[in-house]
Amino acid sequence: MSTVTEQTTTAGDTGLDGTPRRPEDLVKLFDACFALSHQTRLVSGDGEPIYLAARATRPAQVVFANGYFASALHEIAHWLVAGKKRRTQDDFGYWYLPDGRTQAQQAAFEQVEVKPQALEWILAASCGFRFRFSADNLSGEAHDMGPFQLAVWQRVMHLRKTGLAARTRRFSAACAAYYGVVDPLDARHYPKPNAEM
Repeated sequence: MSTVTEQTTTAGDTGLDGTPRRPEDLVKLFDACFALSHQTRLVSGDGEPIYLAARATRPAQVVFANGYFASALHEIAHWLVAGKKRRTQDDFGYWYLPDGRTQAQQAAFEQVEVKPQALEWILAASCGFRFRFSADNLSGEAHDMGPFQLAVWQRVMHLRKTGLAARTRRFSAACAAYYGVVDPLDARHYPKPNAEM
């Protein structure tokens, strides 16, 4: 299990404007949005990311990997997808198979990753940060990510039309204000994936 540290580190991530994107800024923004209202903190861990449900002695923790900005966005997206009941369980009560999945296991993994990766893309746009699709299966069987990428894009297009849930809208707006992004839901942030991606 990951050891949780309160102090985050900078992983050298850069925004689309060439300026640094520091995970500690996301920690501050997340805390401002959710530390009191949802008793949840964003913290940097020194290993694998994990969600730790609240305990009597501490608030819930969204733990991201090794101070990486992109990892923080991804883990926040999982937290935003999770409903109230799921947020009472460590890792939201979901299964997780590590890197090295078969094609069938990868297909099941991608099915549950569409919503969080769509929100991650929106949060990345809100931060003026590049988004990369993640199969999270580097040593697994070869797999065509095209259908998954298209499903994530379609989910983003759906959210652009129907609107964001309250927590997502709140955090997206906080990030956009901090990073000076005028309209994070503008279509130009979301090019349709193609076979070359």
